[in-house]
Amino acid sequence: MRIAVIGATGMIGHHTAVSVLERGHDLTIIHRASSNLEKLSDLTFHSAIADLSDESALIAAMTKVDAVINCAAPYPIEPIPWREEVTGSLSAMDCFYRACEQSDLKKIVYLGGAIALQKRKNGTPADERDEYQQAPSNKNPYLQAKWAMDEQAIRMAKQGLPIVIGIPSMTFGEFDYGPSTGQLLVGVANQSLPGYVRGKRNVIYAGDAGLGLVLACEKGQAGERYLFTGTNTSMDELIAIMSRISAKPKLKTLPLSVAKIVSSIQTFKYKRLKGDLPKVSDTAIAVMSSGQFLDGSKARKELGFEATHSLDETIEKAYKWFVDNGYIK
Repeated sequence: MRIAVIGATGMIGHHTAVSVLERGHDLTIIHRASSNLEKLSDLTFHSAIADLSDESALIAAMTKVDAVINCAAPYPIEPIPWREEVTGSLSAMDCFYRACEQSDLKKIVYLGGAIALQKRKNGTPADERDEYQQAPSNKNPYLQAKWAMDEQAIRMAKQGLPIVIGIPSMTFGEFDYGPSTGQLLVGVANQSLPGYVRGKRNVIYAGDAGLGLVLACEKGQAGERYLFTGTNTSMDELIAIMSRISAKPKLKTLPLSVAKIVSSIQTFKYKRLKGDLPKVSDTAIAVMSSGQFLDGSKARKELGFEATHSLDETIEKAYKWFVDNGYIK
């Protein structure tokens, strides 16, 4: 199959591109003209230049492929109003879907977010069926954007586009240039975070997440969601593993209310006093506090997906990459 990957200069996108090649497919990377392709030096691929806001360029880029996996997911780093985040995200995806409608694609895989699944009140692991019936009351920009884009993908699938939603859990691994979720590990290792918020998580290795997305492209049914999960854990255990691997003292816990105050202060300094980006951002708070245990049995049964890396192996691989690339002092 000829598969295009959008967002391959990011962590999950890069690992998805690796899995495309490992599974014997022909790889096209759709990227901006300004993208640093040196980050992709380990890959063999066809290059196609297109921005998500350029419909004609996207159509041209997808002319010679059978399927596309869109890994260009938003991960807000700078603090902006949630409505602005939602509007920008939906606008880019609208353009992408319009281009898909004019392309002869057999499969379109959208990278969803586990944060968009509603928490179960009884505390049991959530699965693909746990949908919000309306926009979440929590106005966190990351949560709102991922929920809105998830709903958008389902709506477009109902209109006939062959869209499959692949949802990796909290992901760590190499090529996290942002860093995105790796901010937590870097913060622990550099002792730059004031603390962490307790909660439940499921953690997966980025290589496993990439494999899951390719399996969704190969075998997934249009209009369906598939959760790719690794290890159910707590923030307490996750932070303890990060502290042990980085040989640094364990961070203190912060009540959610205190974390939000810290975030507000850091955001004020960034916006008004031209300070550093917040270490405790709205996105970081959402990632730490809004998680839950997850059940990935649907992807195992229907796609044959199995995570191959333990929690310790996942954090060790990510830690080594951050050290080798100068993120961790």
